[in-house]
Amino acid sequence: MLKQHLQFKLSQKLSPQQIQLMKLIQLPTQAFEQRLKQELEENPALESGKEESSTYEDEFEEAYDGENDNDTINTDDINIDDYLSDDEIPEYRTRTSNYSADEEEKSVPYAAGISFNQYLINQLNTFYLSDEEWSIAEFLVGSVDESGYIRRPVSDIMDDLAFTQNIYTDEQTIEKVLKIVQELDPPGVAARSLDECLLIQLRRKEPSPAIDLAILILEKSFDHFTKKHYKKLLQKHNISEEDLREAISEIEKLNPKPGGSYSGNNRIIEHIVPDFSIRIVEGELELSLNSRNAPELHVSKEYSNMLAGYKSAKKRSKSQKDAVLFIKQKLDAAKWFIDAIRQRQQTLFITMNAIMEYQREYFLTGDERRLRPMILKDIADTIDMDVSTVSRVANSKYVDTPYGTKLIKEFFSESMKNVQGEDVSTREIKKILETVIRDESKRKPLTDDKLAKMLKEKGYPIARRTVAKYREQLGIPVARLRKEI
Repeated sequence: MLKQHLQFKLSQKLSPQQIQLMKLIQLPTQAFEQRLKQELEENPALESGKEESSTYEDEFEEAYDGENDNDTINTDDINIDDYLSDDEIPEYRTRTSNYSADEEEKSVPYAAGISFNQYLINQLNTFYLSDEEWSIAEFLVGSVDESGYIRRPVSDIMDDLAFTQNIYTDEQTIEKVLKIVQELDPPGVAARSLDECLLIQLRRKEPSPAIDLAILILEKSFDHFTKKHYKKLLQKHNISEEDLREAISEIEKLNPKPGGSYSGNNRIIEHIVPDFSIRIVEGELELSLNSRNAPELHVSKEYSNMLAGYKSAKKRSKSQKDAVLFIKQKLDAAKWFIDAIRQRQQTLFITMNAIMEYQREYFLTGDERRLRPMILKDIADTIDMDVSTVSRVANSKYVDTPYGTKLIKEFFSESMKNVQGEDVSTREIKKILETVIRDESKRKPLTDDKLAKMLKEKGYPIARRTVAKYREQLGIPVARLRKEI
C-alpha cells in the first residue's frame, strides 16, 4: 500500500566549487603545482597565461536555445570528482586486443643503487666459504635490519635454516659464520645488541690505552655506562676521571646504527618550498605569497569559438548537441578552477597576514619568548572564517622568515598564566626551560623538581609533571642521562 506524506529536512550541501576550494587550500606549493599541471593536461579548455574575457555562457544559452529541456544539466548534486573527469569511457575499452604490457609508459629513475643487504652479499664474495657456510651467511645477511642489527636469537635462526633452507646445522657453526659476517662493512653490522655493535667497532681500531679501557668498560660495566654511574666506574676499574673521559670520548665517536649510514644514501632528499615570505622593510613587516601559488590562467578562446560555431548552425544533430554539452562542461570546469585558485590565493594571504600581525613582536625580533598564545579560533575569529580553513592553511604550509623557514602550525600554542596573571605561551616556557638546561652544570644536572622551582622563581608556576612533559617534547633526556664527567 502506497502512502504519501510531507517531510521537512534541514541539510547543508557543499557546492562543487567549495569542495574544490577546500582541497586546493590544504595543498602546499609543490603539491599545488602538480595539481595545476594535472588540471591543465586533463582540461583542454583551461590554458596558462594572461586571463582573457569570455562570454561563452551567453553563447551557450543561445546555442542550446532551450531545445530538449530533458537534456539540461542539474548541477545541484554534482560530485566534483566525477564532474571534472573528462573520460567517461573505462580505460580497458580503449585498449586493443593485442595490447602489450611492454607498450606502457615507463618512468626512468633518476638515481639507482643497490640495497643494503645486496651491498653485504657482494662483500661475502671476497671470503672463502663452503656451500653450507655460504648459505648460512646469506641467510644471516638477509636477517640484518635497516639499522644493521640481527635481532633474532641464534636458536631461532637455526630452526629457520632447517625449515626454510633445508640446512641442518648447530649453533656453534652459526656463531662461527656470524663472526665472518660481522667482519663486513660498515663496522658493527650484524651485531645482536648495542654493546656487541660498539665492541666490534672498537676492536677494529688501532689499540691504545683509551680504546682498551673503552672495551673493558663495555664488556664488564655496560649497565653502569648506560646509566652514567661514573663514580661506580671509577671505583670498579680504579681509574682517574681523565682516563674515563678519554674512554667515553672514544665510545661517543662510534655509530650505534651502522646500517643507517648506508640506507640513508638511497633516500630521496625532500626540499621545502616556502608558501609565504616575511621580510622586515624599514622596521615594518612585509608579507608576500610565493609566486608559484599565483599562476596566470584563462579560459581557452578556441573552445569559446567552437561553442559560437555550433551556435551559428541552423540544424544540430544529436552528436552536435553532445559536443555542445561537452564543451560547456569543460568551459565550466575551467572557470571554476580559475575562481578556486583566486579564492585560494586570497584565503592564504588573509590567513597568514592575520597570523603575522598576531605574532608581530616575534617576527620583528625572532625571539621565541615573544610568541603570544594563539589557537586556531583566534585567527578564525579575526578573519571571520571557519576554524577548519585556518587549520588547512597552518598544517602543511611553510613561511620564509629572517630567522629561517618555519612551519606555520609551530606558531600556535596554548596559554597559561604567570604569577602576574598574564597569559603566556607554552612555547615561551619551553624556550626558557631549554635555556636553563643548556646553562646547567653537566656534572650535576638539574632534576625536574629543581627545574620546576627555577621556573617558578622566574614567574612561571608549573608543576614537576608539566616540566617533564615539556622536557620530553623538546627531546631532552632526564637529568641522569644529561650527566657528563
